[in-house]
Amino acid sequence: MEKTCNESVSMVREYGPECAKKLKLRLTQLSAAVTLEDLRNASGRCHELTGNRSHQLSLDLQGPYRLIFEPADHEGTAKDDGGIDWSLVHAVVIIEVVDTHD
Repeated sequence: MEKTCNESVSMVREYGPECAKKLKLRLTQLSAAVTLEDLRNASGRCHELTGNRSHQLSLDLQGPYRLIFEPADHEGTAKDDGGIDWSLVHAVVIIEVVDTHD
């Protein structure tokens, strides 16, 4: 995943040109954000996932594809209700690009 996200040719080969373009944009947004809170109202519909993906978040790419990531510090960013305190998330770990509706 790291190689794919860091090399444009790999990204296009893996996801196609349009999805790769969105993926680059979302990675740039994540990189530019001081905290995850900066993305709450940005394009890409950043949102927390539920069920077996709780503590993970999603950003829209193209069609059904989503960029899945999680806070680098799970414990330090957890709220009492089990959610994520977005204002405490300063770094994320990219998990995968996936069709979450499969």
